Amino acid sequence: MAGPDPDLAASLQADVPHAARIWNYWMGGKDNFAADRAAGDAVVTVYPEIADMARTSRTFLIRAVRYLAAEVGIRQFLDIGTGLPTMQNTHQVAQGIAPESRIVYVDNDPMVLVHARALLAGSTTEGLTTYVDADYHDPEKILAAAGESLDLTQPVAIMYMGVLGYEPDPEVIRAIVGTTVRAAAPGSHLVLWDGTNTSKSVVDGADKLAESGGVPYILRSPDEIASFFGGLELVEPGLTQITQWRRGDDPDEYIDAYGAVARKG
Repeated sequence: MAGPDPDLAASLQADVPHAARIWNYWMGGKDNFAADRAAGDAVVTVYPEIADMARTSRTFLIRAVRYLAAEVGIRQFLDIGTGLPTMQNTHQVAQGIAPESRIVYVDNDPMVLVHARALLAGSTTEGLTTYVDADYHDPEKILAAAGESLDLTQPVAIMYMGVLGYEPDPEVIRAIVGTTVRAAAPGSHLVLWDGTNTSKSVVDGADKLAESGGVPYILRSPDEIASFFGGLELVEPGLTQITQWRRGDDPDEYIDAYGAVARKG
């Protein structure tokens, strides 16, 4: 298998904190640099729960994808802003249930793209896993590229997993999400979660992230996040803390992050 693209590798900017690498650090991964760890540690000093948020966000992804693949029968997933591969990525969960599932990941972070080959190597032969190099601010480009691998006349799960806080204007977010959902067939689902401004410590953590050179992350109220699901039918239990969404026997814990799964009629 070919090695990483040298142009991409050269653009990693190891001395500048990067969102995907900081998140990877909080999740206990190894794909990060000293600048990322410094920024991550600065947040931990005021909001130590950030590591729990990183972990439980992956648990929410697993639950949501399992629900869509096993109970709803979705076989196409468009994961926008996927970040660095870790354990139990979207394609592993979906294809573990239905090997024929087709997954398109979207990201524009150089380090994510460097790791794309390794992630694709774990795909099933029955299905498809591929990457699109694009910014979520360009949904038309994403849809055009995704349409080469997915049949958008059939239901698809559109996923925005903790990434929309990098856009400060909620109207822009509603436009982005709306564009992708409108292009999807009836029976498609939106899966979305984001950090919320529901405690002083998490707000302090966001401030520390920006002070440390990380890209500022905008925390929002649960009501604001709910507005991103406009016109869709929320799946039970609706918009809730991500630790509470179909949690089964998992421990009850508070996390400053809300999410939901919703169906397009």
